[in-house]
Amino acid sequence: MNGDDQLENLVSIVLKSPRYRSVCADLVRNIGRRELSKRRNLKKAVKATKNKLHQIGGAYFLVRPSYAAWLEKLQKARKAADEGLFRRTCLEIMGHHYSTRERLKVLDRFYAGIFSLLPPIHSIMDIGCGLHPLSIPWMPLEGRPKYCAYDIYEDLAGFLNSYMTLVNVEGFAEARDVVQNPPRIKADLAFLLNAIPCLEQIERSAGLKVLEQTNADFLAVSFPVKSLGGREKGMREYYEARFSKLTGKKDWTSQRLEFKSELVFLVRKK
Repeated sequence: MNGDDQLENLVSIVLKSPRYRSVCADLVRNIGRRELSKRRNLKKAVKATKNKLHQIGGAYFLVRPSYAAWLEKLQKARKAADEGLFRRTCLEIMGHHYSTRERLKVLDRFYAGIFSLLPPIHSIMDIGCGLHPLSIPWMPLEGRPKYCAYDIYEDLAGFLNSYMTLVNVEGFAEARDVVQNPPRIKADLAFLLNAIPCLEQIERSAGLKVLEQTNADFLAVSFPVKSLGGREKGMREYYEARFSKLTGKKDWTSQRLEFKSELVFLVRKK
C-alpha cells in the first residue's frame, strides 16, 4: 500500500468511529498525514490521530451532544416568545462544553468589556467556535449582524445553522480545517476563544498562522487560565508569554482583559 492509499485508509477508519464520524475529513487527513510520517504502522497512526482529535475537540464536551433535543428546546423557547426562557436554555446548553461553561457566570461583563473597546460591530467570524455562538443574545451587536462560525464537527455546524435562524443573524456555521484552509471572508471582529492552544496541538506554528490569515479588523483572542481538570498550574503567566511571543514582531496593538475564566487580548490589526 502506497502512502496516499494508507492515508485514505486511515481517514476512512477514523471517520467510521462513532466518536469521530462527524469530524471534518480534511482535518482528519491533515492530522493523519502527520502521524503517518512519525510511524508507518497504520494501527498506531490511527490511534494517535484519534487521540489528537480528542485533545483538540472531544475532551471539551462534558456530555455527548444531543443536538436534536437541544434545538427542540430552543425552538420551543423562541415560539413561546419568552426571552428569559430562551437565554436560560442557551445557558443550559453552553454548560455542556468546557470552554463556554467556564464563562457563564461572567457573560454580561465579558461582552461588555470587549465591545466597550470596539466601534460598532456588524460582522463576526468565530474560529474554533464550539458552542460559543449561543452567546449571541448577550452580544451588543448592531442591526442584523453577519456571523460566520467554524469548528471541526459537521453535526455541530448543522445545529448552529439552525440556531442562527432563531437569533436573527445572517450567518452560517461550517466544519473546516482552518489551519490548512483558512476562511476567506472579511469580518469586523474575529473571536478565537481558547482556540490557539487547540490549533497548536495540530501544528506548533498554527497559532501565528491563523492570527495572520484571519481577515478581521479586530481579534478577540483568549486563553484558559485553568486546565480541564480545574488546576491553574501557572497557565495565566504561560499564555500571556505565549501571546507576547506570537504577536511581538507584529505591527498590531492589543489590550488585555482579565476574567476569572480566561485571559483575553483584544487585537487591532489595522
